[in-house]
This record gives sequence, C-alpha cells and structure tokens, in this order.
Amino acid sequence: MKFTEYVKDRVWFYMIAAISLGLILLFLEVFRVNGQLVGAVSSIFLLFVVFEEIFCFNRKKHFYCELVEKLELLDKKYLIHEMLAEPGFIEGKLTYEALCEANKSMCENVNVYKRQSDEFRDFIEMWVHEVKLPLASLQLMAHNHGDELGEKFLEQLRRIDGYTDQVLYYARSENSEKDYMIKETSLKRTVANVALKNRESIQLCGASVETSGLDVSVMTDGKWLEFILGQFIANSLKYISPDREPVISISAEEDEEKVLLHFRDNGIGISEGDLPRIFDKSFTGENGRSYAKSTGMGLYIVKSLCDRLEHSVSAVSEQGSFTELTIGFAKNNYYKMA
Repeated sequence: MKFTEYVKDRVWFYMIAAISLGLILLFLEVFRVNGQLVGAVSSIFLLFVVFEEIFCFNRKKHFYCELVEKLELLDKKYLIHEMLAEPGFIEGKLTYEALCEANKSMCENVNVYKRQSDEFRDFIEMWVHEVKLPLASLQLMAHNHGDELGEKFLEQLRRIDGYTDQVLYYARSENSEKDYMIKETSLKRTVANVALKNRESIQLCGASVETSGLDVSVMTDGKWLEFILGQFIANSLKYISPDREPVISISAEEDEEKVLLHFRDNGIGISEGDLPRIFDKSFTGENGRSYAKSTGMGLYIVKSLCDRLEHSVSAVSEQGSFTELTIGFAKNNYYKMA
C-alpha cells in the first residue's frame, strides 16, 4: 500500500477539509478576528488533518501489507483469515468479516462435495463387489466348458475382471491411506501370487516369466503391489511383439538406501515421444491407438498408488525392442531396525 495511492483515495476528504478550513477563515474574517489567532487556528487545523492521516495510513498499511504478504506465502489461500488479527478500523473489520464468511461458505460447499464424492465412491466399491460375483460364476462356467470357445470366453471375462479391478483401485486411490497396510512384504511371494493369478493369460499368449534376485523384502502394502504388478503384466501381454517369443523378466537389486524392482518385457516398446507421458491420465499413445484399445488409466493408477505409498516408479524403453518399468522402495529407519 503506497502513500500516493492512499492520498488519491482520500481526495474527497481533502476537498471537504479545505472547504471547511475556508469557511472557518471566512467566519473569522467576518468577525474581524486577530490575524495571529487566524493563523494559529489554521495551523492547528492543518496539523490535526496531517497527524490524523498519518495515523490512519499507518494503521491501514500494516493490515493490508500483512494481508498481501501472508496471501503470497500461503498455498491454501482460503485460510488467510486465520493468519490475520482482526483490525481496529471499520474497512478492515468489514474485509476481515467478509473473508471469514467466504471461508465458512467455501468449507460448507467442500463438505457437500466431499460427502457426495464419498457416497459415489462407496457406490462404485459396492457395484464392483456385486459384479464380481456373476463374473466369477461366468469364469467358472467358461473354464468347465473346456473347449477353444470356452477359453476365448474365459480370456474376455478375465479382461473384464481386470477392468473392474482398475475401477475399484482408482476409486480407492484418492483415499488409499485408509485402505492400505504397510508391512514387510516378500517380493518373491508377491510376484508368485501375481503370476499365479495371471497364469492362464500368460499361457494363452505363449509368454514365459523369468525371475531373479527376488529373495528380498520391502516395506509396502502387498495387495496394492500385486495390483501394480498385475497392471504391468496386462500391458506386457497386450503389446507383445509378433517377431519373437514373449518373455517377461522380473528382478530386484538392493543397496543401502533402496530396493529396485525391475519389470522388463521384450514387446513392441514405447516410442521416445510417448515415453514421458505414459503415466498421464487417459494417455493412450501410439501403441494404444495402433495395437490395442487402451483406456490410458492403468499406468496412471499405478503412478497414483506409488505416490501414495511413497514409492518411485519410472520407465525406460526402446521401440521395437523392450520396455522396463522400475519401482523403487526406500529403506526408512523402521525398515533398517527390522
């Protein structure tokens, strides 16, 4: 707040003060008051106006400068009223009360949307659990059918089941901290569980799985990690290269600070232009448009879950040769003590 801006805002006050002083001087002149007294009255009047303006300016400047400075420092700017003391002048009080009312209204609206979001997420979770029952029955019927057509039906049902898992984990990913349990988890057991769950799909595609160095444990949630690895396998089987036998390699390496889990396939790879965006929401890329119908949500959910679990995830690829995804598990103090 600059003094020149304050003066411009008070132009009408100064005009009224000047007119008032002129009328006082005119009144004194009419009654033939001594010139020295007129000068004294004029000086006192002017000094009063000057001191009053300096006092008001400093008081307002302190409040508005504090408002601007703290607003710039805050990430959640709607909390600004909690960082300010209620000022003593009327305009500042009105501003402060307006900020409080705006924050109150915002909080009420946020609570309404949060409740609606929670209700919708609860409905999605209930729907997924309900739809999995007939899916499981259909998979059993297709499996018992035993012929080639039954196998094709079974594969499509597994794809539907995978997509419902994506819906469920996406719905939960916004509040995953309420649904996960961090504990020491064996990578060897986790990879074995994922391979077992996807055994039929792997066999149907003629792929093989190679593992090495998995005799290590990490601090994570086993259920969420299985989902992440399941997404990796689904992508690998979706983008198999027709020029060679599909091979999926899963390995781990460990140092003092972290454990790295590498997931590599020899599929069609990812173009250099698409690689930086594969974790973006709804990004399908060249492969998704050319080779398979893709939603672009799988790796986005993977990245969201890894962020929630405080794991790193990265990818390297060479188009026409391979794709390698790496998850990094940090070793915190609890892990070291264990």
